[in-house]
Amino acid sequence: MRIDVISLFPEFVAQCAAFGVTGRAVERGLLSLHGWNPRDHAEGNYRRVDDRPFGGGPGMVMLIDPLRASLAAARADDATPARVIYMSPQGTSLTQAKVRELAGHERLVLLCGRYEGVDERFIEAEVDEEISIGDYVLSGGELAAAVLVDAVARLQDGALNDAESAMQDSFEDGLLDCPHYTRPVEHELGAVPPVLMSGNHAEIARWRRQQSLVRTLQRRPELVDEAGLSKADRKLLQAWRDGQAGRGG
Repeated sequence: MRIDVISLFPEFVAQCAAFGVTGRAVERGLLSLHGWNPRDHAEGNYRRVDDRPFGGGPGMVMLIDPLRASLAAARADDATPARVIYMSPQGTSLTQAKVRELAGHERLVLLCGRYEGVDERFIEAEVDEEISIGDYVLSGGELAAAVLVDAVARLQDGALNDAESAMQDSFEDGLLDCPHYTRPVEHELGAVPPVLMSGNHAEIARWRRQQSLVRTLQRRPELVDEAGLSKADRKLLQAWRDGQAGRGG
């Protein structure tokens, strides 16, 4: 997979992608990352990439032509069709389902805005979709792009040493992940739940599923549509509720 990043600070995203799973994906040739700086395509002695917004107001708006030239250069570098994504607080939320969809593309181009944003005409003409990583404002789109790159990279075949790891992550099935434990078994902070030491894989799977359901219900109840849960999942939740009622919780 190839990802191109159009940014005034493309090296920022490249540095974020140099570590961990993403770095390993790059090393293994599963992902290639390329940066394009609009300032390299700006004209004039000052290489301006922004100007004041029409209608007044604070801040600056990124100019069309340097962005357009950057995108053209990226496209000329590789003929593979690319989906152009603008990292924007006005975009649709980045979910695991969206990440999995994007991971299936051969190529993405990520546009990182700065200042007050990007001239709307460029967005309408060249951007396929806008994506947001949350309801807050950052200084630029680079952090958001780095988040997307990381999320997509770990889903490339061979990026994870354990292929099943990604399938057990939070949100892969719409729920939060269950709690995890490691050595030592006994600690001053508590003990490992006995079921995880039992060797009974069916009971362990049942416990983990129940914990995932309960944790999601408690922390992100909007993610749980009980009407859409399987009969087995509803039984697990009811068993937990019965246990809570029995303890007066």
